[in-house]
Amino acid sequence: MKVLKQYLLGATLALSVTTVQASEFINVLTGGTSGVYYPLGVAISQLYGEHIPDAKVQVQATRASVENLNLLEKGRGEIGFALADSVADAWNGEEEAGFKVPLKKLRAVGSTYSNYIQIVARADSGIKTLEDLKGKRISVGAPRSGTELNARAIFKAAGLSYDDFSRTEYLPFGESVELMKNRQLDATLQSAGLGMAAFRDLASHAPVIFIPIPAELVAKIGNDAYRASQIPAGTYTGQDEDVATVAISNLLITHAKVSDEVAYEMAKQVYENLPALRNAHNAANGIDPEQALEGLPLPLHPGAERYFKEKGLMN
Repeated sequence: MKVLKQYLLGATLALSVTTVQASEFINVLTGGTSGVYYPLGVAISQLYGEHIPDAKVQVQATRASVENLNLLEKGRGEIGFALADSVADAWNGEEEAGFKVPLKKLRAVGSTYSNYIQIVARADSGIKTLEDLKGKRISVGAPRSGTELNARAIFKAAGLSYDDFSRTEYLPFGESVELMKNRQLDATLQSAGLGMAAFRDLASHAPVIFIPIPAELVAKIGNDAYRASQIPAGTYTGQDEDVATVAISNLLITHAKVSDEVAYEMAKQVYENLPALRNAHNAANGIDPEQALEGLPLPLHPGAERYFKEKGLMN
């Protein structure tokens, strides 16, 4: 009997060790809590926790694209959101964009919804065009974030630089909006999904105007990741007309050390549970599995590739 008890105890300990070793830790990298990445990341983490066996999942708020890509390269996250232009810069090692060397461990899971460059100004600021931003107080997103890199590209194409503004702040959505409410800023440029909560809050607080980015200016940027698009009328309170702007795809990125099975499940749970993501934020209405492989500037993870092949979305 004593021998049997020792055997059972040893078997239990062995089973416990096996279970711990089999558990998968998935850190979902998002963005600031007032943006779109964060609520979608929370919804994705819930899906992973429910549907991936033995998954231990957490959500990490970050400074978004650039930070997410650097963290993934270091293995400090398993999946994260990033703008397509930032991903291309990371893959190619563009130091000015925040990548000292090419990040060759990165792999794609798939494309999601589009970000829209949204330049909003207080209606009483007198700003109606990009040219009117000269001499004004503006926020351009967190430093070295995907948004801030977008700001540099847009202003360069428009013949503007940060020196043209009377004050330039490097702040995320929420903080920029609070300063605008308090009349401490005239405008902010942010890159996010349509219907962003921070801008809905601002538009309901005071009259605002969305500054158009004409299609001919988008062509001057010279980057295939930037597409001429529109903010549809009625997206925000008081915005009664379509506003010309720029759209950039958001990608879900992982890294090569994530197992094929986990990457397969990470792709599957996102693209087969879109109603849950749409409930988290209406930006997820723009996620289409049929377009998930368009414009990827780096290789797919083999696990994600297996998922898309099973669904008949790639050969």
